[in-house]
Amino acid sequence: MLSRRHVLASALAAPALLRFGPAQAATTLKISHQFPGGTIDQGDFRDRLTRMFAAEVSKRSGGEIAAEVYPNSSLIKVNAQFSAMRKGALDMSLFPLPYAGGEVPETNIGLMPGLVSNYDQGLSWKTKPIGKALTDFLADKGIMLITWVWQAGGVASRSRPLIAPEDAKGLKVRGGSREMDMVLQTAGAAVLSLPSNEIYAAMQTGACDAGITSSTSLISFRLEEVSKYLTTGRGQSYWYMLEPLLMSKAIFDKLPKNQQDIILAVGADMEAFGKTGAQADDAAVAQVYEKAGAKIADLDAVTVAQWRDIARDTAWKDYAAKTANAANLLKLASDVAA
Repeated sequence: MLSRRHVLASALAAPALLRFGPAQAATTLKISHQFPGGTIDQGDFRDRLTRMFAAEVSKRSGGEIAAEVYPNSSLIKVNAQFSAMRKGALDMSLFPLPYAGGEVPETNIGLMPGLVSNYDQGLSWKTKPIGKALTDFLADKGIMLITWVWQAGGVASRSRPLIAPEDAKGLKVRGGSREMDMVLQTAGAAVLSLPSNEIYAAMQTGACDAGITSSTSLISFRLEEVSKYLTTGRGQSYWYMLEPLLMSKAIFDKLPKNQQDIILAVGADMEAFGKTGAQADDAAVAQVYEKAGAKIADLDAVTVAQWRDIARDTAWKDYAAKTANAANLLKLASDVAA
C-alpha cells in the first residue's frame, strides 16, 4: 500500500514531467552560409531569407524549433558545408548547389549555362519530373532540399566588358562551375575556380579579370569597387544558379514529424521571397555599378543564344556523359520550356 509521502511525491513529480517534456523535444538548428550578415529586414536577401526561416519555424512550432544563423562562413568554410551536412555535422546551409560538384558531379545541374533562362522556368522545376528526380537524388546523398532559390548572374570586369562569347578571349574569368568554365575556355578565356566571396581579392590583385556571379553577390561583395564594367542578368541571362536552402537528411530524419512538417512548409513559403529578392537585385545591381562609374550592358536574346549554343556542344555533353543520373537530370531539365 502506498504511503501518503509516496502519493505526494508522485503528485509533485507529475507537473515536473509535463513541464520538462516539451523542452526535451526542442530543436536548435544551426544555419551556415557564406554571404554577408545583416538583419531580418536589411542586407543580403539570402541572409534575410535564413533569418526569416528561423523566425517562422520558431513561431509555428511554439518555440520547439529554434535556429541560429551563421553568415560569412563564420561557422564552417563554404566548400566544406555540403559534406558536413551529408555527415550530419551541419544542420542547414543556404548553399550554391554546384559548389558541391567536386564531391557530387551531378549537382552541377544547378549552374548549367543556358539551361535556365528565366526565374519562372527554374522555379517550375520543383513541380516537374526534374524536381522529383533532383530532390530524390540529393536525399540519397544525405541532403534535403528545403527552399528552391534561383539567381540570375552577371559579369563584373576590370579591363573590358564581357558580354558576347568573343569578348572572353584572353581574359582570366571566374565562371562559378565546371560547366561554365568549359564554356569560357571554349570562348578563349582562362578560368579560375573560387567561391564568390573570394572574387574581390582576386580582382583586386589582378589574378582575375572578370567574375561571373549572382546579382546579389555582385552587390554584397562590393565588386563595383574593383570593376569598370558590368553585364547584368536582368531580363535574361545564360547564367542561373540554384542556391537553395538545404538541410542534412540525417538531422531531418531524427526530428518528430510535426517538426519536419513545419520545416518543409516554412521552406516552401520562403520561395516567393527568394524570387522577389533575386529579381530586385537584378535591377539594383545596375544602379550600384552605375553610381560607382562603371559602364552597364544588358544581354539580348541573340547573345544568350550564342552562349547556349557553346554550352550545348561542350558543357551539356560533358555533364551528360558523367553518369546515368547526370544524363537523366539533364534530359528532364531540358524538357522544361522557358
